[in-house]
Amino acid sequence: MRRQGTLRLQAALAAGALGAAILVALPLPQASAATGTATGYASSNGGTTGGAGGQTVRATTGTAVHAALCGRASSSTPIIIQVEGTINHGNTSKVSGGSCNTADGVIELKQISNVTIVGVGSGAVFDQVGIHIREARNIIIQNVTVRNVKKSGSPTSNGGDAIGMESDVRNVWVDHVTLEASGGESEGYDGLFDMKNNTQYVTLSYSILRNSGRGGLVGSSESDLSNGFITYHHNLYENIDSRTPLLRGGIAHIFNNHYVRLNESGINSRAGARAKVENNYFANSKDVLGTFYTDERGYWQVAGNIFNSVTWSSPGSDNYPAGPNVQSTTSVSVPYSYRLDGASCVPDIVRQTAGANTGLRVSDGNCSPQSPTPGPTSPAPTTPAPTTPAPTTPPPTSPTPTPSQPSGTNLSIGAGSDGSSKASGTSYGNVRDGNMSTYWSPTGSTGSISIKWDSATTVARINIREASGAVGNIGSWRVVNHDTGAVLRTGSGAGVITFPATSLRKITFEITSASGTPRVAEYETYAS
Repeated sequence: MRRQGTLRLQAALAAGALGAAILVALPLPQASAATGTATGYASSNGGTTGGAGGQTVRATTGTAVHAALCGRASSSTPIIIQVEGTINHGNTSKVSGGSCNTADGVIELKQISNVTIVGVGSGAVFDQVGIHIREARNIIIQNVTVRNVKKSGSPTSNGGDAIGMESDVRNVWVDHVTLEASGGESEGYDGLFDMKNNTQYVTLSYSILRNSGRGGLVGSSESDLSNGFITYHHNLYENIDSRTPLLRGGIAHIFNNHYVRLNESGINSRAGARAKVENNYFANSKDVLGTFYTDERGYWQVAGNIFNSVTWSSPGSDNYPAGPNVQSTTSVSVPYSYRLDGASCVPDIVRQTAGANTGLRVSDGNCSPQSPTPGPTSPAPTTPAPTTPAPTTPPPTSPTPTPSQPSGTNLSIGAGSDGSSKASGTSYGNVRDGNMSTYWSPTGSTGSISIKWDSATTVARINIREASGAVGNIGSWRVVNHDTGAVLRTGSGAGVITFPATSLRKITFEITSASGTPRVAEYETYAS
């Protein structure tokens, strides 16, 4: 790859310490199995059902996840592992047994089958711990966040991949997950979603991949051509340098994805790969489709895509962009049925459905989100598998943010405010003046705004109110204790946000994605 350190990561991410526990507390369905059924290529080759019909076990540590795998009667005995809390290196150790093959510092799904890992309760975050799938089949991973997995520096896990699959893997469905890094290879990170060495029949759906040098690959080299039959749909790729994905050989179906800020290249079809690319929305990006960094060409079939503010480089000896006049160079048929949303509504439907902790909503095929269909039923959770001590700071357990007006005194009135760069004609003070006709807006689509006090103030709830004409623009966000860098809450969409009462002098609302230019009319803060 011919690039170094060109990531334009949001400045807000730099404020969070990598070693800090990331706390997620958004409403999740109390599922006993994965919700819904596998789509795309994961529904082929006999289908992907994970641990449906097996025992259900609750795990709050990585060691407990391994213990659940190792406690089965065999390596193929179905099991559903409900995960809640923060999984990190301190609580992820190797467990031995005849039905598992695990390791320290990584969630190891090796030489096993028929497993579901699903986030429940207040959320599941794999913090600097990757998920490794090797010589395995019929695996479901749903409703979890995997972040900041590194291949160099400390600590390291899974070769730097958030989720990695290799060596004779079949039928994996990864759904409603959030995969994040904080930089590229020079910062110690690798891919977010990688497949190699004979991995086939995989679907990645309704997920968020962001802030990374590499989105993911299919095939580790031009000679690793045994992978394929991969579906990517209704995913958000945001602030990625390249590989969204990189395809070496094989077939991929890529539809209804939202691509924002692909900094160097996007879908890279090479070494004979064939990609069906339809009804996607590309924005503010470069070279979103083509063959790049090689003279071994790949091919694509295109239909219904929207290219908004996309730039194209000139062709060269190892650079073959599909645009600006994007035309099909092959045809691809897929063996399953699917419903296409119109490309124009993709940013909105993906904003409402993609990622962990979004209620597992999906599109109805007409650009509208709908509640999930329950998956196969399973026995009630058993006594949790043996665990190591839980993190000392409990994750928040607040209710769903709603547009209702909180009661009590708005602590922002009379406080101070600051933030990242503001757009012309806006002011930081506009978010604490009680006037909905004035607002703060970042210079781009992302940024941060803070409320601050001269002395420590207890805050347990905020209300983000968008200005008229910009309602619904705010996508994903983080609420950060600016004093310590601790993340108090993550989620998407404006409204009331609650978290455990925290004494602080400055609280920051970071907008990490948006469907349009955000306009925050009021940033209200409350003690309860």
